[in-house]
Amino acid sequence: MQLGLIGLGKMGGNMRERIRRAGHTVVGYDRNPEVSDVASLSELVDKLEAPRTVWVMVPAGAATQSVVDELGELLSPGDTVVDGGNSRWSDDEKHAEELGAKGIGFVDAGVSGGVWGLQNGYALMVGGDKEHVDRLQPIFHALKPEGPYGYVHAGKVGAGHFSKMVHNGIEYAMMQAYAEGWELLEKVESVDSVREVFRSWQDGTVIRSWLLDLAVNALDEDEHLDKLKGYAQDSGEGRWTVEAAVDNAVPLPTITASLFARFASRQDDSPQMKMIAALRNQFGGHAVEAKK
Repeated sequence: MQLGLIGLGKMGGNMRERIRRAGHTVVGYDRNPEVSDVASLSELVDKLEAPRTVWVMVPAGAATQSVVDELGELLSPGDTVVDGGNSRWSDDEKHAEELGAKGIGFVDAGVSGGVWGLQNGYALMVGGDKEHVDRLQPIFHALKPEGPYGYVHAGKVGAGHFSKMVHNGIEYAMMQAYAEGWELLEKVESVDSVREVFRSWQDGTVIRSWLLDLAVNALDEDEHLDKLKGYAQDSGEGRWTVEAAVDNAVPLPTITASLFARFASRQDDSPQMKMIAALRNQFGGHAVEAKK
């Protein structure tokens, strides 16, 4: 099968290689000419035989909208666009309507696997009409991990990215739990090696996971994480998960707390903690530390 792939960064570049290894033809485009197979989106489209499939792996929002708009002018009825980036599910509905008016199919694909995807495969959560999804099965099969799991047609347009958004919200909470446990273990004098405690959890425990394995990898590289600054960015999907929970009146206290913890990590001198310290001093006479 032929595929056009737009965006050849850490994810897109490895996806191109994995699909090619499965025997498919991939024409890749990236703004970086050193990794691109063609010089423009127009050239990419010209190199594909109809009905064409073009997979988009660019940042969510304006960048994705710009590419979708351009593809809407370049592609023909019967072609299909797949958005495999981390777009908001509500954008998928808009893109599907815009492209559908021109006879172009649209599929949204939540993709998980990160930099390990080339080796291990990518988990795929897909949304869209059955006719479009079915035609793309050879590509999905090439990308997914070996075995029965790692792929789902989650529902109609938007379902793939919504599922991936919730996946990432759960990921936030799991990482926060490991981080809190790690900090507590580091704090007490009785534990000689937090790294080895984490390593012992990798087999036979109910909290073993790939994230735990990655935590052990990180501790092997920097046992006490002394080289890192306590600052964590968020991709936006954690925020969207919390917003969706509010819209649907679904309580998500753990995921919400993990998102707010990331916000707190960006404050070297937290205003919130200043107020808490001041109030504790007012009602209980607790000591406060003056700013030096």
